[in-house]
Amino acid sequence: MIQLEQLSIRRGGRVLFKDASMQLHPGWKIGLTGVNGAGKSTLFSALLGGIESDSGSLRRPAIWTVAHMAQEIEALDMKAIDFVLSGDEEYWRIQHQLDHPAELSDHELAELYSRFDEINGYSAPAKASQLMAGLGFFEHQSQLDVASFSGGWRMRLNLARTLMSRSDLLLLDEPTNHLDLDAILWLEDWLSAYPGTLVLISHDRDFLDAITDHILHIENQELTLYTGNYSTFETTRAERLAQHQQAFEKQQETRAHLQKFIDRFKAKATKARQAQSRIKQLERMQELAPAHVDTPFTFSFREPSKMSTPLLILDQADIGYETKLIVTNVQLQITPNSRIGLLGMNGAGKSTLIKSLVGDLPLLKGTRQASELLNIGYFAQHQMDALDGKASPMLQLSRIADKKISEATLRAFLGSFGFSGERMDTPSESFSGGERARLALALIVWRRPNVLILDEPTNHLDLDMRHALTMALQDFEGAVVLVSHERQLIASVCDELILVHGAQAKSFDGDLQDYAQWLRQARIELMKKGPETAVVQSLVVEKTVVSKVDKEAQRKEAARRREMSRPIRKNIEKYEAKITTLQQRLGQIEIALADSSIYDSQRKDELLKIMNEQTQLNTELKQIEEQMFELMIELEELESSFED
Repeated sequence: MIQLEQLSIRRGGRVLFKDASMQLHPGWKIGLTGVNGAGKSTLFSALLGGIESDSGSLRRPAIWTVAHMAQEIEALDMKAIDFVLSGDEEYWRIQHQLDHPAELSDHELAELYSRFDEINGYSAPAKASQLMAGLGFFEHQSQLDVASFSGGWRMRLNLARTLMSRSDLLLLDEPTNHLDLDAILWLEDWLSAYPGTLVLISHDRDFLDAITDHILHIENQELTLYTGNYSTFETTRAERLAQHQQAFEKQQETRAHLQKFIDRFKAKATKARQAQSRIKQLERMQELAPAHVDTPFTFSFREPSKMSTPLLILDQADIGYETKLIVTNVQLQITPNSRIGLLGMNGAGKSTLIKSLVGDLPLLKGTRQASELLNIGYFAQHQMDALDGKASPMLQLSRIADKKISEATLRAFLGSFGFSGERMDTPSESFSGGERARLALALIVWRRPNVLILDEPTNHLDLDMRHALTMALQDFEGAVVLVSHERQLIASVCDELILVHGAQAKSFDGDLQDYAQWLRQARIELMKKGPETAVVQSLVVEKTVVSKVDKEAQRKEAARRREMSRPIRKNIEKYEAKITTLQQRLGQIEIALADSSIYDSQRKDELLKIMNEQTQLNTELKQIEEQMFELMIELEELESSFED
């Protein structure tokens, strides 16, 4: 097992964690969590034996084989299958020796063949092929040189090479960053069956939940070990925090408020969709909120300055590159209420479709109709790369802000994205991937877009920022088109799913669990058919015949209804904002009243003032809730009239 005894490590003069003592037992699957800079990578280095502690010790069995996913690939001139096979170092060494039998004696050859058989060397190529297939490679790609693959696919090769090792301890740092959802699901199954000890850094909570049985959390210079998966950790940690600041009670009040709405309207057919939305919101609170009580990120998307409907239309569009057709006959209309999640295997055309929506990629056929008021906020990897590395966040924001905006306002805005102190004035070329992603998002938010088009926006974000982004997107008043491998984000934000597959982009009838099952079955079928047949097979799609006239009429009617109900919805949102503000203040008052010193005789006046404020706020909260429910009933009656 791994033994930590009074372990303390500092880097750059800063203590990362101190006096940590615990045991990590063989076979455990441990999620290593903490904010960026807390020391996760440093602990990885310590487990690898690459750094020494300042005090205490970290010990692991000397006979253990440790596998760690490297961030760079050196052997670019190797075939991909050979690169993966080299991950089993003993197999690779023996195979190399057996390739030169003239240099060995008969006794040496006999020993090598015996050991080769013991380590299942004859089945190693098949294992390597299975790993590559699971991570999305086709059979013919195994014979290509590593140098021929893009950076993302090289990272997949690195992961396959790491998994090839017959390791006792496996260390994985963000293994899902360059994977699509089908590869992530395959990796979940593989890691769940892995017999050794796993230590995993990931910002994908669904991935952590599916694999881990322990969470090792770094916070406030302490290492704390929790039993259970990430959701269990969230709940346990929230309970600990609640003991000091009554955060749990405040959340219960919000949940009760949502439950009241659900109980009031869940039996109403006309309100079923809204009630289901509130039920989902309640579920998200249970899963997401507890571990983020003390999150440093609290931003929201600014209300779009102008809006029209529709905002963007692709009509009978063929998209691709010059003579290479990727997706054909795309029919897509984006209105202010669109919440679209794009699904599909890697290479199916999701990012290509997004580039055509943005206007970066000309259509091969068909038309792209954009409203004069269209204002796209586009997030993709190349947006991060396009940041001015020589300029600070403050300078880059001031370039796009109105000159009348005060510096204090700009700094407050950047602070909501986690930039504080000297980081606001530091050139961004020294920033981590997470910091660059946050800065790119901040610049997008400032421009007040009415359509957000996001291509894997969470790749470099930690859990706190992912949570903040999810909450902000839920409240965004414009349209959203999203590509993400993070299931929680898609489920929380998107109302409509579009599957890009077989050169088609069609509505997907089902939820993400249905899509996960579809992916597994599609992958099995593609692997059965082989690469050439798979390409042909992927072009066969189910035909859905819908009258274009009927669709247009439905869209216009839906837009008319939304416009009629918009004033009521706006007022409901205002009341909800007031309720949130009142509940936050009441939570602060409860914390103050929980302090025993407030009841000292010399603080009597202060106590009376606080209690009077509490009474007034509770009365105001009750009145606002009643007014909001009256508006909800009015909205219900209006929507009922639509059905008559």
